[in-house]
Amino acid sequence: MARKILTQHIEVPGIETIEVFRQHGGYSSLEKALRMNPDDVVEEVKKSGLRGRGGAGFPTGMKWSFIDKKSGNPRYLVCNADESEPGTFKDRWYMQKNPHGLVEGMIVSSFALGANTAYIYIRGELIFVAKILEKAIAEAYAAGFLGKNILGTGFDLDLYVQPGGGAYICGEETALIESLEGKRGNPRLKPPFPAIAGLYGCPTVVNNVETISAVPHIVNMGGDEYAKIGIGRSTGTKLISASGHINKPGVYEIELGLPVEEFLYSDEYCGGIWKGRQLKAVVAGGSSVPILPAHLITTTAKGEPRLMSYESLSDGGFATGTMLGSGGFIVYDETACIVRNLWNFTRFYHHESCGQCSPCREGTGWMEKVLHRIEHGHGKMSDIDLLVDVAKKIEGNTICPLGDAAAWPVGSAIRHFRAEFEYHVLHPDKISDPKHGEKNPLMLVSAPVTQ
Repeated sequence: MARKILTQHIEVPGIETIEVFRQHGGYSSLEKALRMNPDDVVEEVKKSGLRGRGGAGFPTGMKWSFIDKKSGNPRYLVCNADESEPGTFKDRWYMQKNPHGLVEGMIVSSFALGANTAYIYIRGELIFVAKILEKAIAEAYAAGFLGKNILGTGFDLDLYVQPGGGAYICGEETALIESLEGKRGNPRLKPPFPAIAGLYGCPTVVNNVETISAVPHIVNMGGDEYAKIGIGRSTGTKLISASGHINKPGVYEIELGLPVEEFLYSDEYCGGIWKGRQLKAVVAGGSSVPILPAHLITTTAKGEPRLMSYESLSDGGFATGTMLGSGGFIVYDETACIVRNLWNFTRFYHHESCGQCSPCREGTGWMEKVLHRIEHGHGKMSDIDLLVDVAKKIEGNTICPLGDAAAWPVGSAIRHFRAEFEYHVLHPDKISDPKHGEKNPLMLVSAPVTQ
């Protein structure tokens, strides 16, 4: 049986209400944290080894320790709930199911950081989730967990929900801050980092929903105990949103270090590939990470079992590995057309580029155009290398990581499935039907790796 921390009570009827949430231990971490020194709460988070669950995987406690406490300016905590990457939907699910889990995490984290104002910046399309959060926040105010002099300790905190305009780029922390200030959501140059000059020029920490929601559990069990869960530097549990050609799509909480093969094929999780087909490829961490072919997703290039952890998934670098990312686990069976799926990803990134950097603004457009003509039978062999060249020119040459997010899937898809791109160029008659993958499986269930 898998270990549950965030989702232990998530299926309890009425857990979205403060009454039922408290019956199952909710807000106990707040009472404990308020009896501690704020710096000691930060130390517990450091000890836990918790890493940002939004995709970057940066140590949370270390990020908190960077916040400027000497400036005398107000400090802010901002929750990044602008989840919108294709294949990633675990934060929306968690907030909808267990809103007080996030609210409690916001209060405890704000106390640790010395923030008296906090925001949950949520994607605009998720307005129904925003209303659920606002109801939970109102209940927390009524219970004395928010507002002035919380539980008689002298700590004040106001918490607001701010819906965004529906731009993927606003999931990048500095673009999010710009948007929260009422401006166009363009990323800022760093440094200065938000911990020094963030919201309204003041020290700010931006953390993901899942990251903040883990904090109450760390306070309750202690950082050392939390660090015992997981494997190596991948401590704790992780929410994974699994989708695609599997028997049981959904959101699962896993203990980091779980073998990928067990996650993919066991009845407790994905339940195997649907219709008894063969596995072709997996995007393990959301659409922004490199795709891996079947023979590299369950086993590393060194022949070791691939684990659901930051280190194991990245083993071999981008030549044979990928990233845990945001935990968006997208599965393709043998009938999937890699070119068509890559074209869809590229359409998304071209549409969502803020246009601030030329490599991203122009490059994502070129990648979409070239992939469109390859997928629709008008491509040339030189187009494949052109895609690789454009992706390399975007990677590492933009203000924010959106450029990398657009480039990495292109480079990896061609690295592992180049023959499928060539097939599209050489056999335009066989790919004229949009469902050509399903009707005429495009080989390469076990494509050779080229580096």
